Amino acid sequence: MSALYSLIAPLIMACVGIYALFKRVDIFSALVDGAADGLKTVWRIAPPLICLLSAIYMFKASGALDALTTALSPVLELLGIPAETASLMLLRPFSGSGALAIGAELINEHGADSLIGRSAAVMLGSTETTFYVMAIYFGAAGIKRSRHALPSALIADLVGFVTAALVVKFLF
Repeated sequence: MSALYSLIAPLIMACVGIYALFKRVDIFSALVDGAADGLKTVWRIAPPLICLLSAIYMFKASGALDALTTALSPVLELLGIPAETASLMLLRPFSGSGALAIGAELINEHGADSLIGRSAAVMLGSTETTFYVMAIYFGAAGIKRSRHALPSALIADLVGFVTAALVVKFLF
């Protein structure tokens, strides 16, 4: 079975090549045109992505993440959300890898079957990296003003966080 899986990519490439021969498509020029379009997209996406990643690093390095986590803990406890997930909730809209690292740390520290571990896992799966996605997609599409997209996405993230915590609390 694994031999079949290792043949999938070469078979797809062979089928595309055979199809191009029958349709008399110049494969090399199509490849070069596609690569040129890809580089143009990278050129449009790079500036917002670099700014976003720099801002995330500065946010974490400045201690602002820790300060906000401490400030939000009492409010989260009042809502029935584990206070330990505050840093995950703050970082998730900005960075998927950063939030995943925090989620893994919470699971390692508190256990995968704990309320905190399960809440972190469900929060990671039910929310999005809003600012990252908007920077990439809006940058690629050349959209300068996001209008209602950002507030709507952040409200959806908030609903995802609260719902994840409540569902885990009631089911487990």
